[in-house]
Amino acid sequence: MQRSPVVSFAATCIAALALAGGALAQSPYTVVMSGLDNPRGMAFAPNGALHVAEAGRGGDGNCVVGGPGELRCFGRSGAVSRLWRGQQSRVAEGFESHALPDGSAASGPTDVSFLGIGGAYVTMGLGGDAAFQQALGGTYSGTLLHLAASGRWRVVADVLAHEAAANPGGGAVDSNPYGVLAEPGGRLVVDAGANALLRVAADGAVETLAVFPALPNPTPVGPPMIEPVPTSVARGPDGALYVGLLTGFPFVQGVAGVYRVVPGQAPAVHCTGFKAITDLAFAPGGDLYVVEHATGGMFFAPNSGQLTRVAPDCARTTVLVGLDRPTSVAVDRDGTVYVTNHGITAGLGEVLRVAP
Repeated sequence: MQRSPVVSFAATCIAALALAGGALAQSPYTVVMSGLDNPRGMAFAPNGALHVAEAGRGGDGNCVVGGPGELRCFGRSGAVSRLWRGQQSRVAEGFESHALPDGSAASGPTDVSFLGIGGAYVTMGLGGDAAFQQALGGTYSGTLLHLAASGRWRVVADVLAHEAAANPGGGAVDSNPYGVLAEPGGRLVVDAGANALLRVAADGAVETLAVFPALPNPTPVGPPMIEPVPTSVARGPDGALYVGLLTGFPFVQGVAGVYRVVPGQAPAVHCTGFKAITDLAFAPGGDLYVVEHATGGMFFAPNSGQLTRVAPDCARTTVLVGLDRPTSVAVDRDGTVYVTNHGITAGLGEVLRVAP
């Protein structure tokens, strides 16, 4: 299968960029974090502090034309922020980032996941190959980092190198580490560019757990087969892994879905009928929360993001509609739900706490 030259998160968003959110509906919510730069994945630390990866806003460094013909400008504006006892603060910053010239649709830190009290793991997005990374001026985009409680970090796995060597999805080399789930048996990484779910061992070795198949395009617009573009991974109550798909151009309503993955077996569709899934999180009772970056028709209609609660039998309850490019959802031990808003803008990103 041939993949598009750059299956970066920014490339999927550029179809219809909106900088302001519309009116939200359904469950009441409270803004608990604000002023974030392109917020992406969220996770709770063992002490209950909520952390959010900020992809940054690029910078005034090298500007390189990406795959879809967009100008990507490099900087070190990526960060990780924390909400602890009602106070928002940056706990790490200065990560590589590239974005459109206005700082929107950035790629940088894309997700964060904790493993006990030993610190967090952070995926560094890229959306291209080694030549693209080098042209930007980056050295560790396309990797998995370990972030210590002190704020110091180090590269623990080169996901881009695995894509270049193994190319599990075939086609052009393209790596965009997006989602991460840290577990004692290894760190699970979703590479949205490679269309693959990977496992990173303690020594940094990377192996492919699953490759997601292309999907038939039900419309006359675009290619006959649509890119799967996996974005998120969560461990289900049944012990299996669940992966959400964003899908590629032309971003058709109803094509995206949640896949159930058991290592050694082919990925199986769990629930389908979505448009553009960017994150998943299980609630304590077993329901699955699904964030869609947009809903309705083709492409990405402004302010059409949605948060849905999905029962084990795939029955759905709409929780929030009218979100502006949401990117992540997290559920705390008490079942309280948090979701990002204005997820592809610089300085306007928010985290919302949703009333039960």
